Parts: sequence; C-alpha cells; structure tokens
Amino acid sequence: MQKPTDFSYTLTKFLTHYLAGLCNFSDNTIRSYRDTFKLLLTFCNEEIGISAESLTFNDVTPELIEKFLNWLKTKRGSSISTCNQRLAAIHAFFRYAQYEHPELAVRCQQILFLKFAKVAQKEVRYLSIDGIKILLDSPDIHTAKGRRELAILSLLYDSAARVQEIVDLKVGDVRLISPATVRLTGKGKKSRTVPLLKGNVQILSAYMNDQQHYLTTKDSYLFFNHSHQKMTRAGVGYILKKNVDVARQSHPDLIPKQVTPHCLRHSKAMHLLQGGVNLIYIRDFLGHVDVKTTQIYARADVTLKRKAIEAANVVETPQPLRSWTDDDDLMRWLVNLGKF
Repeated sequence: MQKPTDFSYTLTKFLTHYLAGLCNFSDNTIRSYRDTFKLLLTFCNEEIGISAESLTFNDVTPELIEKFLNWLKTKRGSSISTCNQRLAAIHAFFRYAQYEHPELAVRCQQILFLKFAKVAQKEVRYLSIDGIKILLDSPDIHTAKGRRELAILSLLYDSAARVQEIVDLKVGDVRLISPATVRLTGKGKKSRTVPLLKGNVQILSAYMNDQQHYLTTKDSYLFFNHSHQKMTRAGVGYILKKNVDVARQSHPDLIPKQVTPHCLRHSKAMHLLQGGVNLIYIRDFLGHVDVKTTQIYARADVTLKRKAIEAANVVETPQPLRSWTDDDDLMRWLVNLGKF
C-alpha cells in the first residue's frame, strides 16, 4: 500500500481537523474549501499528469497555482470572484501548512504572496420600501401555506439574514415575548441577536400556531418543506421567486425580474441607511466583521450622496447679470456723451 504523501496527509488534517474542529467553520465553508482542492487535484491529474496519490508539496509551486487559476477561468468558465475564492482557500491551507511543516515555510509563503485579481465593484441591487411592501403583500395569508411564505419572506427582509441563517433557524432561536428577538448564526458559526418588530412577531406567531404540531421542541427547525424536512436554500429561493412573479404582474416597475434572497438583505441595509441609522449599527445588524464591508451601501445610495454633496455646498448660484441696456444711469451718460 502506497504511503500518503506529505500533501495529502496535511490536506486531510486541514479539512477534517483544523477547519471543522479548531476553526469551527460552517459546513458550507468547509464544503467550499473541499471543492477547491477537488478542482486542484483534478487539474493536476488531467493537465499536469500528477495523480492525487502522487502529489507532494514540491509539486505545488506558485507557477502551478497560477496555471490552475487560469484553467478555472479558461476551461471551466469561472468568474474572477470565484477564482479569488479558490485562491483564498489555497492561502488558508498554506498558511496552516507552514506551521505544520516549518521546513516548507519558504514555499508556503511564496504561494501566500500570490495576489487576488481585481474585481469591479458590483452594483448593490435592492428593492425600494414600496417594492418590499408589494412583495410581502403577495402571499395568500388566508392559507397556512401562504402564512408560511410570508413568515419566511418577512423574516428574511426584517432581520437582514443570509438565506443560510434562515434555514438554520430553530424554534429556540426565536423569542416572541417582549423584547422580541431572533438569534442568527452566520459565517464562522458566529451568532448575533437582532430585534423583531411588532408586525414580524404577529406573522411568526400565526405561522408557529399553524405548525405547532411539528414545532414541538426548541431544537425543531423553524422552517421545513412539505416532507417536514429542514428547509433548503433552494426552497427559500423557490418561494421568493414564486412571490416575485406574482408581485411583478401588477407592479413591474417596482419589482425586478430577478430578486435573490440576498437582495432582501441588501434592501434592509439600504433602508436602514436611508433612515439615518449609523453604519456601525448596520454593520453589527448584518453580522459584518469590518465596517468597510458595510460601506458598500453608503457608496451605492445616490440620493444620500446628493444630499451630502448639497449639504456641503458653499458655492452660491450666481444671479444673472443685468443687460447693460437696462442700466438707466449708463444709458443717460451715453446719450449725453453724444451731445458733446
């Protein structure tokens, strides 16, 4: 039996012990890192001719990583953002590997020096407050199914939650008595508690009353599908698209054709900003680590930009100059001048 290489042994420890145990990363993050190395091993096998069981740290050079990133773009059609995500996963692994194998520190740091490609800042897409109201009016609240859809959509918007945070919610995460709150678990399994407004409390109460036979313990998932299994991100996307299509029929000017769950998160952030809420609070509300991430909303709001520019304006609009023919004193002087 072939002995595992230093690369395969370290990669296994990184994925199974370091990320899951010590870092406590979410399943989605670990899955993303795993997929990066599945692609890297596929590239090495198909393009370089080095099988997974033969790959060593000596084979993984900065040049090989650059070729891998180019392969992702040209052969697999990956976007620049996706390639940067793959490089971030590779950086994380080699940052870990240099401590596991100090003798490879130079090689690891050479790969850590590989820079991310520049990405054009994407436009932040969000709905107006009127658009949100129309969307939330779309579910049929006379049915239990419609009340479930409204509970999901209203909570998705009002808490500015990521879609994964919504599907991971359990009954014990929701507090409906005053002060009403919901506990969201985000990236890196970091939790934050956000307030629930009165309207959302009423909507959630109606939904939970409908489903009381299934929401029996604090560990029961708050939202589930028709098979009473945990709701998936795709399931939330389906519910959103269904109601977006209904809303667009009457208000195509306010509801774009494509609205993603993250668009509702953007919408809440923009509405908070437009309402005068401080960026630091919005950062904490969204669960951002750095306020720089939150600043994309300030840069995106054209109305706020204009107000800020107008407030800082010190240049007065000049009054139009009078025509010289309207100056009576000047005209009399010119007339008298002609008499001399």
